[in-house]
Amino acid sequence: MGTAFVGGALSLTLAALAYPSMLGLDTVSTSNDRIIANTQWGPLTEGDRDFVVKVRAAGLWEYPLGVIGLQKGQSPAVKTASEHLIDGHASLDTTCRKLAPMLNITLPNVASPQQVAFVNTINAKTGKDFDVEFANILRMTHGSIFNTIAKVRSTTKNTLIRALADQANDTVLDHITVMEKTGLVDFDQTLFQQTTPPKLPQSDLTPPPPPVGQPLIVLTPPPTATSTPVDIDAAAAGGGPAPAPAPTPTG
Repeated sequence: MGTAFVGGALSLTLAALAYPSMLGLDTVSTSNDRIIANTQWGPLTEGDRDFVVKVRAAGLWEYPLGVIGLQKGQSPAVKTASEHLIDGHASLDTTCRKLAPMLNITLPNVASPQQVAFVNTINAKTGKDFDVEFANILRMTHGSIFNTIAKVRSTTKNTLIRALADQANDTVLDHITVMEKTGLVDFDQTLFQQTTPPKLPQSDLTPPPPPVGQPLIVLTPPPTATSTPVDIDAAAAGGGPAPAPAPTPTG
């Protein structure tokens, strides 16, 4: 996993679903509500597409960081949090990899430069300093994406995106909780960084698109996995337009 750091029923042109130009922790598009495809599960907007890529990219740095945390974490709480990262993101990744081809969304195979920098910053620490950096950076990043999930869930008209948002909401809330249970989170500093992020160039916030034909990296669930991916078949069955109301009797 260390190397990670170095369609269905679409009526619009496939070019409209080209790899997003702007992704990351902040607002990813100037027109999130613009519909880029009409699918059998509801319209797909730029914001919907970017959300799927965000969830995938989050796993590409947090899952390996969970592996590192199991090796370098000093406290039992940090090791527990690491287990939750691996479990939760493996499950989300399964959902993303099933959902993306249905919506013709291209997924990244490596995290963004900013996210890789998070991993490098944490991994450079040792002992108690590792635990503190681990808990605070991950509490900040999960707090940032938590608000995005709520917005996507409340506004998307796409059945599959709603299902992913439900799963992401549960997973991210769990990860926020286990970071807080370490007792190491400096809330004043973390919340300030969460609400006042640095102004980075978009190139730092964008996971690079994968080379054509490159197989997707798979985040393997642990043997003790407890998180469950979305049942895509069930979610897909719930799609489609709402039935027309029954005619009102007359006479």
